[in-house]
Amino acid sequence: MRVAMIGTGYVGLVSGACFADFGHVVTCIDKDPSKIERLEKGEIPIFEPGLDDLVARNVREGRLFFTLEGAQAIKEADAVFIAVGTPTRRGDGHADLSYVYAAAEEIAGLIDGFTVIVTKSTVPVGTGDEVEAIIKKARPDALFAVVSNPEFLREGAAIEDFKRPDRVVVGTEDERAQAVMRELYRPLSLNETPIVFTGRRTSELIKYAANAFLAMKITFINEMADLCEKVGADVQQVARGIGLDKRIGGKFLNAGPGYGGSCFPKDTIALVRTANDYGAPTRLIETTVAVNDARKKAMAQKVAAVLGSEDLAGKTIGVLGVTFKPNTDDMRDAPSLDILPALQAMGASVQAFDPEGRHEAERLLPDVDFKTGPYEAAAGADVLLILTEWDQFRALDLDRVKLLMKAPVVVDLRNVYKPAEMVRAGFTYASIGRGGTVSPAVAAPSITLVSVKG
Repeated sequence: MRVAMIGTGYVGLVSGACFADFGHVVTCIDKDPSKIERLEKGEIPIFEPGLDDLVARNVREGRLFFTLEGAQAIKEADAVFIAVGTPTRRGDGHADLSYVYAAAEEIAGLIDGFTVIVTKSTVPVGTGDEVEAIIKKARPDALFAVVSNPEFLREGAAIEDFKRPDRVVVGTEDERAQAVMRELYRPLSLNETPIVFTGRRTSELIKYAANAFLAMKITFINEMADLCEKVGADVQQVARGIGLDKRIGGKFLNAGPGYGGSCFPKDTIALVRTANDYGAPTRLIETTVAVNDARKKAMAQKVAAVLGSEDLAGKTIGVLGVTFKPNTDDMRDAPSLDILPALQAMGASVQAFDPEGRHEAERLLPDVDFKTGPYEAAAGADVLLILTEWDQFRALDLDRVKLLMKAPVVVDLRNVYKPAEMVRAGFTYASIGRGGTVSPAVAAPSITLVSVKG
């Protein structure tokens, strides 16, 4: 089939490359000349494991194309995907749909013959109705169907998620559109992937409901972590104990500094706004948003508490990882954007290393001194803060780290290391939900001498 993909951001580029790998002919369209120029040179503007090879192979085999002028591709397409950004709108928290509607207006003047117009962007309930109205107004004679097909891609594992998904959700009641969507996703039938056909509004809500539930699950275990620290329990064991219950499941039960990224923050806020507009407020999600925002801000206080003062003047904080999660260069709503400025406001100097996020992070965190490796970030630091659990941070040479640091203090907001191991290595160590701060002096076992007669 012939596919036009409007937008070469994270969702558009991954989806386009994967559809091409299925055997379809895909043209990715974008208004940004520099992005298209880079893609045509074989440069990938985002970091996603395996994406560079996937794109290069399908370009080489003549199935994947990039262009600024999409008129011909849209005219010839069986399906046109809208995969543009829907950021949080300033002022009211609703999703900004201006890019979606602009794409719809462009598509309206170009489609030729029956065309399926697929909303891949994350959009509020009712957006498909508006897209349909825009196209009908511009082209009353056009033959088309507007379909909702939300994405469920995890950054860092997006290709695997696209090719081996838990499910594919398609929102349409048009039989011709259903047939096109079945053909597009036919390669997934080998894995017996469920394709869930629903009404369009239901499909739009499924995406928001899924992300809100996962965000709520993360926030729940973070609150349990706080309770664990108060009562002397271990949040990782709590998570394992409840996660083995199949009704709950173990995923998204890793305690940390709060969720971030391109989806959960904006999607939870957009769902709250939509629910309030319809008079059906989502109190659990409202609380989730508030708790997560407060948590990210509180993490700087956790570092200050380990150092014994909120006056951090003259202190150097070494930071490992600034992206919102590993295996991505995405800085959108990353906890680091709250935590590091808060530490600087207390007077600290911050030096950091991230394997992939430096380019964007330097723009967003201009006063942070970015280093070229984890040991450089630790050198001369009064405390080492682990913010993102990149694999290369999981097996550091702790003896080398201790020698480089001004003081052997680690605050691990991802629970990468075990407290007992860090104490044996000579570190004062604080983590999330595992008994507070421990140090060699405190943790050393007491010895009782017993006199034995005979």
